[in-house]
Amino acid sequence: MKPISSSKSTKQQLYLQVADKVLAIIESRKLQPHDPVPSEGELAKLFGVSRMTSKLALERLAEQGLVYRLPRRGTFLAGNREGGVSVGEGSKQQSPASAERKSSKQIALILPHMSDYTSRIITAVENEVLKHDCDLILKFSKDKDDEDRYLQRLVDRGVDGMILFPQGRKTCSDQVLKMKLERIPIVIIDRIFREVQIDCVYHDHFRGSYEMAQYLIAKGHREIGYTSNAIENITSREERYQGYIQALLDHGIPVKNQYIHFRSVPCDPSRVNEMDPEQAQFIGSNPLMTAVMCGDDHVAISTLFTALHMSVPVPERLSIVGFSDIKLSALTPVPLTTVRQDTGRLARSAVELLMKRVNRSKEKQLTIKIQTEIIERKSVSDKGVTV
Repeated sequence: MKPISSSKSTKQQLYLQVADKVLAIIESRKLQPHDPVPSEGELAKLFGVSRMTSKLALERLAEQGLVYRLPRRGTFLAGNREGGVSVGEGSKQQSPASAERKSSKQIALILPHMSDYTSRIITAVENEVLKHDCDLILKFSKDKDDEDRYLQRLVDRGVDGMILFPQGRKTCSDQVLKMKLERIPIVIIDRIFREVQIDCVYHDHFRGSYEMAQYLIAKGHREIGYTSNAIENITSREERYQGYIQALLDHGIPVKNQYIHFRSVPCDPSRVNEMDPEQAQFIGSNPLMTAVMCGDDHVAISTLFTALHMSVPVPERLSIVGFSDIKLSALTPVPLTTVRQDTGRLARSAVELLMKRVNRSKEKQLTIKIQTEIIERKSVSDKGVTV
């Protein structure tokens, strides 16, 4: 058959044209109830359209009760009173058989790693997806190429929508751009791509860090340092650092280069209870520093244990704060004051936004910021200085 032209005079949307062609195939092949209908991939090749267009066409027919879809099995012709398909009258109502057999939508969640933080995201997303009667597919990507491969495979499988926690990148990947152009529903979480308008939901890292710096200043601290893993194009790390800098500037506190330390190697979460040479060098080189903000809780816990190994009292001599509020932060020898990221609100906002796109919402792309909160424990001393 000839590819469908998008400039057809009827001005139908492309997926509606494909739906009409599928009905013609059903009639010409004299398909019987419960016979398989051509798949998304077959229709895409047959008519020269994208798999998403084919998917929308089959979903349209499913909504009309003409076909039903089963997960990982395919699309099948529905039955009616005459035992066949009626293109006219039958398209106006959904048959009971198709309503019972209609498959749940599939939502994929792609994450860069498993950690305390991402495990909370998984639990929260799963709870929200179930509220929408959808199935969740979970994938972990080892690197950027692996991430792109998963995205393509999920598109080929015809998943209804995706939530992506991307690997650290300078710019949006070609695969994500392709999905955006093809209008495949995708929501980015906990990262933001500034060069392209795409739906994203992320914590307000800048505000969270800014408020933590304000908290330390209100406690009387003026010699405040900052330590983190290298930024490496990760927007959350960049924004936390910027929040620290802006808070000092807004309160007239000089930014001292010697008080800023980016690690040459990432902090090892499995060894945070050991003395870390990099953190020891940073602490030892700044005897006047009274507080240190850390880019995440693992760095904060490593800094805390290193200080204790050096016989530097926490918080009496050095106050230490983190970011994320992982479970371990409350269990350290000195329970850690930190910034909590609300994974429940993150998941709820991401899933609600994604379902709008799955249901073909025509709103412009949205960026949703989730507010953080300071969790006060025992790792900060009060210097008794009024602001």
